[in-house]
Amino acid sequence: MAELIPLPSGYPALLEELKTRIRAAQLRAALTLNQETIRLYWSIGQDLSSRFAAEGWGTKVVDRLAKDLGTEFPGVEGFSLRNLRYMRSFAEAWPDPQILQQAAKLPWGHHMVLLDRLKDGQSREWYLRASIEHGWSRNVLTHHISTGLQEREGKALTNFSRTLPAEDSDLTQQILKDPYSFEFLTLSSSAKERELERGLLKHLRDLLLELGRGFAFVGSQVQLEVDGQAYFIDLLFYHLRLHCYFVIELKNGAFKPEYAGKLSFYLSAVDATMRTSVDGPSIGVLICESRSGPTVEYTLQNINRPIGVSTYRATRELPEPLQSEVPSIEDLQEVVEKLRKELNETRQAQEIDTEEPR
Repeated sequence: MAELIPLPSGYPALLEELKTRIRAAQLRAALTLNQETIRLYWSIGQDLSSRFAAEGWGTKVVDRLAKDLGTEFPGVEGFSLRNLRYMRSFAEAWPDPQILQQAAKLPWGHHMVLLDRLKDGQSREWYLRASIEHGWSRNVLTHHISTGLQEREGKALTNFSRTLPAEDSDLTQQILKDPYSFEFLTLSSSAKERELERGLLKHLRDLLLELGRGFAFVGSQVQLEVDGQAYFIDLLFYHLRLHCYFVIELKNGAFKPEYAGKLSFYLSAVDATMRTSVDGPSIGVLICESRSGPTVEYTLQNINRPIGVSTYRATRELPEPLQSEVPSIEDLQEVVEKLRKELNETRQAQEIDTEEPR
């Protein structure tokens, strides 16, 4: 019957405010619980590590510990033999309590990925901090480790230090990668730019993941009209943090100086026709199959528009699950040789029949 009671005018606004407040409190409680759990696991791991070193504990002792803790806390997950081993590795990976303050901001599943996939402490800390800064999920973290993001980030050749405001230059440099990993695509060695573009649009979600957080897709083959003539941008994005357009041009081949000149023209046109007073300078990204460092540097030296040049890598063969289903070149050659042999034998037999007297 409550829904039949006349509601005061301020009720809907109060209800929405309370919903927001409750959700925020739930989020804070979840974060606090996660941080306390991470700190508990670290302290357990420290105890295990010290006893392994000082008292020679072995796997059997930890196995007994897992069973006793499971008996004492039935239904509480996290005290399995496997997880206790992770706790020990976790404490040994982050011995500094200062780092622990950062590590406690990530869920335990993220730490399992970091421990499993990264043996180098500096790399592990890099991905830890990047996960916190960008809010990566566990799957996204796994993806970036598998594609070697740390080694690729900030490696594009650019003129940003000269063409962008100082406060944006470093950030924009770090946003770009070299090479870009388009390994979700399967391209032939003779693929054209349009084939590459269509493949990226088909896998737009993967492309956005590779570009990084903050990119919003605007369109492909975006038309610019200049002096009565139409020009088309391959891919156009807007970066929500930098508040500027990113014009991306794709080239399936080696970098050529004239590519940068055309991209600079596109940037001028975008700034003149699409940029607003709240937007920063539009940024160009030229993604080629290969490039020469000196050629790129000389080309960008006197261009006053911000441009970065990167390469890309893509799958040049069939994905592993399909390889067993499709015959190899050797298999096809074997079939051709077999058919050729059978054809020659048939012809020889026909010639013998023709030569025999009737």
